[in-house]
Amino acid sequence: MYKYNDFDEAFVRERVAQFRGQVECRIDGSLTEDEFKPLRLMNGLYLQLHAYMLRVAVPYGTLNADQMDMLAHLAQTYDKGYGHFTTRQNIQYNWPSLKDVPDMLSNLADVGMHAIQTSGNTIRNVTADHFAGAAADEVADPRPVAELLRQWSTDHPEFQFLPRKFKLAVTGSENDRAVIKAHDIGIQIVQQNDEIGYKIIVGGGLGRTPMIGKVINDFLPQADLLPYVESIVSVWNRLGRRDNKYKARIKITVHEHGIDEIRRLVDERFAQVRPTFSGVDQDMLAEIEAQFAAPDFKVASTDGYEAARMANPAFRSWTDTNLTAHRADGYAIVSISVKKHGATPGDATADQMRVMADLARKYGHNELRISHEQNVILPHVHKSDLAKLYAELRAADLATANIGLASDIIACPGMDYCALATARSIPIAQQIATRFDELKIEHDIGALKIKISGCINACGHHHVGHIGILGLDRAGVESYQITLGGDHTQTAAVGERAGPGFSADDIVPAIERLVYGYMELRDDADETFLEAYRRLGAAPFKAILYPEEKADAA
Repeated sequence: MYKYNDFDEAFVRERVAQFRGQVECRIDGSLTEDEFKPLRLMNGLYLQLHAYMLRVAVPYGTLNADQMDMLAHLAQTYDKGYGHFTTRQNIQYNWPSLKDVPDMLSNLADVGMHAIQTSGNTIRNVTADHFAGAAADEVADPRPVAELLRQWSTDHPEFQFLPRKFKLAVTGSENDRAVIKAHDIGIQIVQQNDEIGYKIIVGGGLGRTPMIGKVINDFLPQADLLPYVESIVSVWNRLGRRDNKYKARIKITVHEHGIDEIRRLVDERFAQVRPTFSGVDQDMLAEIEAQFAAPDFKVASTDGYEAARMANPAFRSWTDTNLTAHRADGYAIVSISVKKHGATPGDATADQMRVMADLARKYGHNELRISHEQNVILPHVHKSDLAKLYAELRAADLATANIGLASDIIACPGMDYCALATARSIPIAQQIATRFDELKIEHDIGALKIKISGCINACGHHHVGHIGILGLDRAGVESYQITLGGDHTQTAAVGERAGPGFSADDIVPAIERLVYGYMELRDDADETFLEAYRRLGAAPFKAILYPEEKADAA
């Protein structure tokens, strides 16, 4: 895990002191809100519907226990006792007072954290596979690469005022858990003839114009990563549209110019940029990699784990859904659901954060991860400790066995908090999760990704949900569109709009009807919703959603 060096410490402290002065000027009226806005955005502070919101960076989703404890402290001391984990692997506080924000940032600096570049038209927090360094299927841990990119991009003088925000994601596995094809730049670590390199994808993104990224380079040597990424951003910074913010993202630039022309321009720029790096980035990468060495995995019998599974059906159910294969013998990756049925997706209380920090110390080699799916991960837990871990999670109301199921819903804050939202997301997510819990069919349904956004900005990733829900305002009334067949993985696809929207009262029954219909259509219990949709096409699913149209046609 990366730890601040002297330069990092001095840089972050200086930014805190600088922002403290800016806040004082805003409070005493020396700065207007318009003058203050670009300054606060540079430090992750938004003005939402009801209050300021502070977005704290969790680079590539990695935390240690002390950092999680600090997040709990901020929630309890400066907010309303909870924080919200986001689809960017960050955490947001929705109710801080402006006067307290500098103290919050100072507290974060005490544990090697900050809120720099979590907003604004710059390179945002670099995300990564939340199973990084633990997954059995990865070529290499992507976090050192993500950290190298974070250091390169932070306060980069050329890229602080880009045409629009810019997002990067890195994965070390062919099985994409980092949604790299929906990012401005997606990076996959690959191996070719025993050499490690990178597949580079460019021009992905969701929002009002969702697009799947295109491969710009099949195999980029390790030494070329930073100059090549810099070349991409530099080309877009020059070509990207500043006349229309809705057409400013790199996905539009790639679409307008074509991937072949963008590749030509990037190669041309790369030839100019590459000689200026002189290998210093590879020295930095080597130093960073040393900080991500695997923990000392213990060797112990797993017999007790199997016995506990057989003896406790609730524990067995939890292990079936919330564990993932680990690369080390005797270990498992644990996903902690912070989506108890009826709860707000992604919200965790200060007490729950402290419990998770304590469990990381006792059972998880002091590591935690935040997933883009708004859950918390203990990446390294020995199977002999799982029964004890489960008991403590259950006592803290954190043992919901629903990872990857219908109630494991991604949802943006929606109109409950966000000034951009046009409909509520959280209540709909809560109602759907509660309904499937009442029906007791989640495990029969199997893997199902439901994602909800409260506006076309798509912070809930609805475009890449197996079932996506988009909340819109129709003449002052909330209307919810359904998209079908989206996919955020290595077979990424943008979902297809099913038809007219549903009212807030009708959307949950529509989803229930859709899921029951799928269970009738599937070949067998092992065929997932996405597989059935791809096999059958949209027509039978649309007929389930809109039975009155079928009746009218008859």
